[in-house]
Amino acid sequence: MLKADLHIHTSCSKDGESTVAQVLAAAAMAGMDVIAITDHDTMDGYRIACELSTDLLIIPGVEVSTREGHLIALGVEKAPLPGSPVLDTIQEVRQAGGITILPHPFHRYRHGAALKCAEAFGAADAIEVYNSRYVIPHANQRALRLARAMGKPAVAGSDAHNARFIGYGRTLIDAEKDIGSVLDAIKEGKTKPAGRKTPVRIYTKQSLRNSWRKIRGRLHK
Repeated sequence: MLKADLHIHTSCSKDGESTVAQVLAAAAMAGMDVIAITDHDTMDGYRIACELSTDLLIIPGVEVSTREGHLIALGVEKAPLPGSPVLDTIQEVRQAGGITILPHPFHRYRHGAALKCAEAFGAADAIEVYNSRYVIPHANQRALRLARAMGKPAVAGSDAHNARFIGYGRTLIDAEKDIGSVLDAIKEGKTKPAGRKTPVRIYTKQSLRNSWRKIRGRLHK
């Protein structure tokens, strides 16, 4: 079984705190075999990672800001444009040969797409049922219950915005260590999610910093 963290941010995201090199080093230290760099609406972090030396299998990925909320696309060559309906983006990724994961689907303050488009839960290839940045377990538990009821593949992700928290959400995947095998295994549900919470004080500090960044951006417009 491969150990994978399928939801990681780097400094290529506006709210990411760690460089790509720091992310790769931390993932190796955390015992990961596979990671997906899923920066917000950009694949620059993935492209940088491909130029660095590592034993990790790096899945091309991006966290897309759809009209209804966030969507992780894996196995794509370019990032879908943000702002499109989530169901259209799922179809676009599928046509490009990739797969989709619905991250933090029921988190009201972190762009959970299932809150605005219930159909997205069934349309996505897999559901993130454990996100380590949920300091209160309700939304994770709700995602897990519904994924089980609908027979949807379940995964976990750290959603790390700082490299030291990589692996706090991890997925065990029954696959060979190559991109095609990993993506197929996710679609087929050959996965086992696990993890632990990001410390509350760290989550709060990061959230406040991100909120202040957004406020400053609006004031300077």
